[in-house]
Amino acid sequence: LTGREILRLYARMRGINEKEISRVINDLLDAVTLTKYADKLCGTYSGGNKRKLSTAIALIGDPPILMLDEPTTGVDPAARRQMWNVLSKVRASGRTLVLTSHSMEECDALCTKIVIMVNGRFVCFGSPQHLKNKFAQGYTLTVRLERDNNGNAVDSGPLCNHISREFPGTEVFDDQQGYLDIHIPHQKLSLAKLFKEMEKTKSEYNVEDYSVHQTSLEQVFLGFTRMQVPPVDRKRACPCCFCCRSKPAS
Repeated sequence: LTGREILRLYARMRGINEKEISRVINDLLDAVTLTKYADKLCGTYSGGNKRKLSTAIALIGDPPILMLDEPTTGVDPAARRQMWNVLSKVRASGRTLVLTSHSMEECDALCTKIVIMVNGRFVCFGSPQHLKNKFAQGYTLTVRLERDNNGNAVDSGPLCNHISREFPGTEVFDDQQGYLDIHIPHQKLSLAKLFKEMEKTKSEYNVEDYSVHQTSLEQVFLGFTRMQVPPVDRKRACPCCFCCRSKPAS
């Protein structure tokens, strides 16, 4: 079947009035940016287009609860943003979205409550901002350095050494073409102190501009997944397994 035929099939199964089906299908195809491929066979769709079609199927009939598993995996960035807008409107209309995803950006954009699971267990629950506040791992300082007459960025070493002295435990996790990303792990660090220190060092260390970001949801997620352990091979872990399988007949 084509994408349009699949949607028509589900529309009839879900009891949409026959006179309204064409309009509903066209609206859904526009919403998930699939109009261009609507009359092509589903078997020829890319992975991203199959995700779009699956989301459109889930939306047919305005169900009160939608359960979606990574709905925008493999979807191009522009279409992903469009689908997020559609799902946000669905949520705002009073319907419930239950979403599983490895994309913290997607969760931040769509979810009002988030659960993180590690080894099959809930380890935290709350709004995105609540999780950032409770499990914050400090701040990320992004710095852009000035360039010399040849267009090359000045040496970042002196600035990194200075920040490490002022804020012990600081880690530079990215240093590319005059742009620095520095992780400052102190949860209770005074932002006033950080900004004051950066203002003092701007001229001395050739800082063109800088910004400070709170710990992202992605960093919170990665902090929890460090506790994850690989699954245990029960046959090797249990010393009696061989014996249990080879008991002699009584």
